[in-house]
Amino acid sequence: MSPSLPLPLSGRLADIWVYLSASPLFWLAATLIAYAVAERFAALLRRPPLANSVAIATFILAILLVATSTDYDTYFAGAQFVHFLLGPATVALAVPLYRNLERVRRDLWPLLIALLCGSATAIMSAVIVAWALGAPREILASLAPKSVTTPIAMSLAQSLGGIPTLTTALVIATGVFGAIIVTPLMNVIGMRDYAARGFAAGLAAHGIGTARAFQVDALAGTFAGIALGLNGALTAVLVPLLIPALFKMLGV
Repeated sequence: MSPSLPLPLSGRLADIWVYLSASPLFWLAATLIAYAVAERFAALLRRPPLANSVAIATFILAILLVATSTDYDTYFAGAQFVHFLLGPATVALAVPLYRNLERVRRDLWPLLIALLCGSATAIMSAVIVAWALGAPREILASLAPKSVTTPIAMSLAQSLGGIPTLTTALVIATGVFGAIIVTPLMNVIGMRDYAARGFAAGLAAHGIGTARAFQVDALAGTFAGIALGLNGALTAVLVPLLIPALFKMLGV
């Protein structure tokens, strides 16, 4: 019996890739490396609004997933550890709230009014615009919680009959857009109070907006974190109350 010939290099590389791509550890490593590369690139550019680390990392991963024909479930089997950490990270935002409790108490009523108006507007405006453009009910349900952090948004979307994975994409898109536009927009409207700027960023653009606020100013980041946490809690209450009534009014 003749000895088997070794596989050509391309064949061996293909076998190695098949093994690695099926490993959850590979996609976890790919996620972390993509973000590290994106963060380094943004730092080299001195972090202009358009050089958003999350957007760049998402673009890198999207190219890799398309190039390797990897489905989302395979990717998420590895990346779910990062997803799991979003919960503790959200809870940890109570720390800046505690450290700035005196100022929060002083500005409590303006903050609460802004929180209520901003949260209700973020929920209802997206749904109404999408409904006007002819989106079906499950898309509307997926859109409603787009302005809060991913774990809360996915849970709310699922309870409304939406598509949690679509909600995840919408949450990321909302955060990236908010992080890009927040600084130029605040400059244009003449908003100079970094506490107010940060609160708006965290309220409208959740964790990604909060990360951007911390890059600009520590006080802005602190109030963005406060808005992120409070908006998550308020949205979890408002969505089940507002959306069924809104769906009934819109006839969907």
